[in-house]
Amino acid sequence: MANRASRGRLAAMLAALAFSGVLPGAAHAEGTRVPLPSFSVDRSTTCVAPPDVMRRTHMEMLKHRRDKTVHQGIRGGDESLNRCISCHASKTSGAAIGAPDAFCQSCHDYAGVKLDCFECHQGRPGAQARLGGEAPR
Repeated sequence: MANRASRGRLAAMLAALAFSGVLPGAAHAEGTRVPLPSFSVDRSTTCVAPPDVMRRTHMEMLKHRRDKTVHQGIRGGDESLNRCISCHASKTSGAAIGAPDAFCQSCHDYAGVKLDCFECHQGRPGAQARLGGEAPR
């Protein structure tokens, strides 16, 4: 369990370095064949937290929201997965996964972190993000 947490922290640190400008902005990280994340973000709205905070804590925010939804029945809110996807979906595919420019997919592939949210949740915003025929909340 501790080893898994250590790997998660390492992956988060690598992702933070990649986006902070410490790593070079070329197509690949210097000296590797690992492609840097490639995506665009809708900057017409503001995120729930600054980018450096989101890089470090987005999973904790999503887990907190999950617990509120599952245990207390509280849906929606700033930290909802649907809100994240609505801003971070790829401009070309309309999804947060499944494309090289998909925000979630690109970052998680770079950091080497398994992206399992979408085993249950849809990776598209709005009316297309329905699970079991029920509208997203």
